Amino acid sequence: MASKGSSMSFSRKSYRLTSDAEKSRVTGIVHEKLLNDYLHRIFSSPEHAPAAAASRKPLNFQNLPEHLDQLLHVEDEDEESQGQVEGRLGPSTVVLDHTGGFEGLLLVDDDLLGVIGHSNFGTIRSTTCVYKGKWVYEVLISSQGLMQIGWCTINCRFNQEEGVGDTHNSYAYDGNRVRKWNVTTTNYGKAWAAGDIVSCLIDLDDGTLSFCLNGVSLGTAFENLSRGLGMAYFPAISLSFKESVAFNFGSRPLRYPVAGYRPLQDPPRADLVRAQKLLGCFRAVLSVELDPVEGRLVEKDSSEWQLQGQPTVLLTLAHIFHRFAPLLRKVYLVEAVLVSFLRGVVEAGSPAQAQAVVRQVLDLLWLFMEDYEVQDCLKQLMMSLLRLYRFSPIVPDLGLQIHYLRLTIAILRHEKSRKFLLSNVLFDVLRSVVFFYIKSPLRVEEAGLQELIPTTWWPHRSSREGKDSKDVKDETAEERVRRRAYERGCQRLKKRIEVVEELQVQILKLLLNNKDDNGGEASRYIFLTKFRKFLQENASGRGNMPVLCPPEYMVCFLHRLISALRYYWDEYKASNPRASFSEEAYIPPQVFYNGKVDYFDLQRLGGLLSHLRKTLKDDLASKANILIDPLELQAATMDDLDEDEEPAPPAAQVPRTAAVSLMTPRRPLSTSEKVKVRTLSAEQRTREDIEGSHWNEGLLLGRPPEEPEQPLTENSLLEVLDGAVMMYNLSVHQQLGKMVGVSDDVNEYAIALRDTEDKLRRCPKRRKDIIAELTKSQKVFSEKLDHLSRRLAWVHATVYSQEKMLDIYWLLRVCLRTIEHGDRTGSLFAFMPEFYLSVAINSYSALKNYFGPVHSMEELPGYEETLTRLAAILAKHFADTRIVGTDIRDSLMQALASYVCYPHSLRAVERIPEEQRVAMVRSLLAPYEQRPWAQTNWILVRLWRGCGFGYRYTRLPHLLKTKPEDANLPSLQKPCPSTLLQQHMAELLREGPDVAPSFLNSVLNQLNWAFSEFIGMIQEIQQAAERLERNFVDSRQLKVCATCFDLSVSLLRVLEMTITLVPEIFLDWARPTSEMLLRRLAQLLNQVLNRVTAERNLFDRVVTLRLPGLESVDHYPILVAVTGILVRLLVHGPASGTERATSVLLADPCFQLRSICYLLGQPEPPAPGTALPAPDRKRFSLQSYTDYISAEELAQVEQMLAHLTSASAQAAAASLVSGHHGTQVYAPAYMLAQLCTLFRYSLLSACLGDHPQPTLYSAPCSPPARKTSAPSAMLTPSLLCSSPVAISPAKPASTST
Repeated sequence: MASKGSSMSFSRKSYRLTSDAEKSRVTGIVHEKLLNDYLHRIFSSPEHAPAAAASRKPLNFQNLPEHLDQLLHVEDEDEESQGQVEGRLGPSTVVLDHTGGFEGLLLVDDDLLGVIGHSNFGTIRSTTCVYKGKWVYEVLISSQGLMQIGWCTINCRFNQEEGVGDTHNSYAYDGNRVRKWNVTTTNYGKAWAAGDIVSCLIDLDDGTLSFCLNGVSLGTAFENLSRGLGMAYFPAISLSFKESVAFNFGSRPLRYPVAGYRPLQDPPRADLVRAQKLLGCFRAVLSVELDPVEGRLVEKDSSEWQLQGQPTVLLTLAHIFHRFAPLLRKVYLVEAVLVSFLRGVVEAGSPAQAQAVVRQVLDLLWLFMEDYEVQDCLKQLMMSLLRLYRFSPIVPDLGLQIHYLRLTIAILRHEKSRKFLLSNVLFDVLRSVVFFYIKSPLRVEEAGLQELIPTTWWPHRSSREGKDSKDVKDETAEERVRRRAYERGCQRLKKRIEVVEELQVQILKLLLNNKDDNGGEASRYIFLTKFRKFLQENASGRGNMPVLCPPEYMVCFLHRLISALRYYWDEYKASNPRASFSEEAYIPPQVFYNGKVDYFDLQRLGGLLSHLRKTLKDDLASKANILIDPLELQAATMDDLDEDEEPAPPAAQVPRTAAVSLMTPRRPLSTSEKVKVRTLSAEQRTREDIEGSHWNEGLLLGRPPEEPEQPLTENSLLEVLDGAVMMYNLSVHQQLGKMVGVSDDVNEYAIALRDTEDKLRRCPKRRKDIIAELTKSQKVFSEKLDHLSRRLAWVHATVYSQEKMLDIYWLLRVCLRTIEHGDRTGSLFAFMPEFYLSVAINSYSALKNYFGPVHSMEELPGYEETLTRLAAILAKHFADTRIVGTDIRDSLMQALASYVCYPHSLRAVERIPEEQRVAMVRSLLAPYEQRPWAQTNWILVRLWRGCGFGYRYTRLPHLLKTKPEDANLPSLQKPCPSTLLQQHMAELLREGPDVAPSFLNSVLNQLNWAFSEFIGMIQEIQQAAERLERNFVDSRQLKVCATCFDLSVSLLRVLEMTITLVPEIFLDWARPTSEMLLRRLAQLLNQVLNRVTAERNLFDRVVTLRLPGLESVDHYPILVAVTGILVRLLVHGPASGTERATSVLLADPCFQLRSICYLLGQPEPPAPGTALPAPDRKRFSLQSYTDYISAEELAQVEQMLAHLTSASAQAAAASLVSGHHGTQVYAPAYMLAQLCTLFRYSLLSACLGDHPQPTLYSAPCSPPARKTSAPSAMLTPSLLCSSPVAISPAKPASTST
């Protein structure tokens, strides 16, 4: 319609009534009687009974406008006085007062009805207040955090700590803490959740205030409100950081109206009446059909009605929409009239019938309304549907959600409407991801889960890998019955949820349709543009709440997107046999460097994209036939020089669209033509830029020779897949880990319930008071477990089901294939975004840790093969020089360290090709200096764990009585050593003259540093503990101290493994470095023994304190590690080697035989030839740990002690003889020159953060003095060589010496 005035002219078609002579020749023009009957049937007034045909005023198109004016006339005098209603002050349109009625920093939506907290505790009130009568408004809870919602007066003063309800004359309800507030606070109401609606009611006639949650009254909250002169109450809210709500003061129909209470904003009553009458006329058109041949009206079902071009019907609809169109642009009327009508259509008929009616309605809207009118109407329609879906209560059959999704699907099936909504509404105005979310009920009784799952059950122990699970065969008959009943209830729930999920997948299938390109761009390419922008906002706008998609929404969106993506992928395969199935999907490597997909500012494996394009431009030209546009290189260089420079005017900016252009180089680098590219932005790409045409291969431009020529699938689907991987990295993995908390809560309450039941059985019957308390606790735990087990069923159905697990597994395999193909491109592998490696690591972790105990990763198809492929990737790339990012390198090392802790994954590492295994071990043996070494050291330790002396424990003996930690942690797994990888290590250490010395020198250096740091920190801790005043030790300092201790133990274990596997490195003095390595090792072992075994020393006192954070610090782990090294040197070695080790050990000035005796609980060495006495229980002794140390190992320690006792006595006698002759022995000068070189220690920040580096002592080189009674204060060549432990001469290691 070109105009909306009294005179009508139709711009789309000319509806001209012909003369009577011509009427008979024009199809659809009816005679006057039939027209009169038709118009009276359509435009009859519902208020009056239909008059007899003889008494009715004849109707035709000439007098129809007058008849319509009478029909739509509404007595709206009352509407004229809106804003002057008694009991209310302020504007008639009620919004939030963003100009002066707020405190703190808040983000308010454009409609001034939504608000997000952006400070500690911000407060805002509305623009309208009430002082008399009964009033109500609704608050839509978008997040369930800390908020106080209610009423306040204009005199209330708030700040960042006190909000609504914290002052006089302000009243609030807090569903987060389930309390009400008015200066003081008491329990009130129920807990709210995201998606709930709170109704705030105030009765100023009776002076009461109450609240409703989802239409259910919570009871009167406050009475005796202050009323009278100057007392008027504003709606108000206080909310903490990142919490968000939306208000409905009456601009939209109240979801839960309360009888007798009036919304603060009056509805448009006159327009509402008119819209309802016009809707009735429109429905009448859809239910009546003209039969000009028979001259009668035919009643038909609206789903069968079709617009056949009859002028009578067209003119009738034109009159209706002439008045209906302006009304359909108003929010209230769209939700109250149009949504209600369409929802009734969906609920009444089958999906096919509903689709037919909705399609007809949308066709008529686009035909009879101006484009801007239809667009406003569709925008309000989708906003209403999204609100209705998001804030609908969870009912047992999910009926409300199903109806709203079916209506959304029906609307999106209309091609023109779908494209408009995709282009302008779904991602630009709305968070359309909400349509793919199924909210979790916080109150299971309201969601009907008690009826669906009448019997509850919970697992006794999780069966994740690494844990001992309770077998099904150990269940009692009662437990088995309960478990099966619970599983049947879970299946019923899952089937209902699957109905909703299937509807959500249908929505995405519509949005990914690429066959609807008639007269414009296909839906899929519009979706790609918006989807990429959505990913960019969430990737680069972290912390900016208005743009961020909540993680729980992202999880559901990802699963639905994968389902729709795989559907189209396999559909394309069915019609293109050369393409691949979705099971073989991956992202070709050229996508990462040809500039067709924008990865924003996300880090690449090789660093920044601008840097890679400059350094690898020759490789791009030779391998991929790609030349980087010089303008873009120049722009990137300027950006690197001055990132803060103001951006150039738009005309001067380098266009990012830079579609591909051909350039003929002066000297061709290959037979193929080179292609010059620049980075493309998502907004300005065309279909050809994605799919390709002729010479332009679209997203696959620049195919490297390693890649196959045949296409995988449509290029657009590759970009969707790439976005799905990015989504998982952004927030999905984090949310999967968060939802495991429900399962952990169930386990904790189950343990508490079992403990309570055990106490009840053991409690004497005469202690009735204790029995009563225990019975009460038992009831509380049982009720909580019933609630949590039903909620857990919901979480398993929506987040951790078998289908969801297969989705994550598919994503893992996609990443593995993508990494493998990218690796084949050589240096171009550096262009791959880091998140592909992150997703491969994290998705495996999620499958292993989050989906149990219901589903096991071992049941997945191709499980063993996938483990092996991931192992190969971790083994190859954890030390890959093409990867420069510190974070991703650390993630790779941590993943490999965790991988070798579990039997299944360790066997996978052993299955990778031998060449890759040897390369991995070679990287682990690289010198520790100038690189993060702690993680690689842990990896070596875990390969040895289970083979070392007393090294078969999962938890340290002194921690067995403490509360167990998460048994799924890698450090708490049963030992599973790898003899194969140990063999590779031994072969590499024997391989060349420099491998073993460089590796062992670095290990000894780090051991000296770690133990020095540990001793220095426990000195500070002990000094703090001895102060009389109350003091606190920084928890971070305790953590660093414990880490240094753990590092010392692990380094000792690596030395034990090395000596066991390749003893000749230390004992074969034909090697040029063996003697020096053995002397360094002996000096360090003596230093550790002296510090740990001295009577009443510093170590003993700190261990006795048992400070939180130092739980791992104890005698056992470090002493058994030292003992293992000594036993290997002095007992297991060959005779010549044992003799050399003994002489070096005894020659060290710090050696004390008493330290060796300490290991067996003896204060002094036993007399020669006497048996060892029984150990003193008050003393440390290896003999007390028979569960951890075998009898054979104890015998070896006794043998070692006897050997050292005998050798020490012989050495003492030899010393006396040489003393009588007055001789002294000096080390050669060249050795002293080497030993005086101090080592640098710069790895502290790489391992433990920013803790200050230790101060190293230096001293002039001088010949060693004769051994005295204070060896710890001496400077010997061996001590200087290894940068001594920071020991002050004023505080010797042991006062007894």
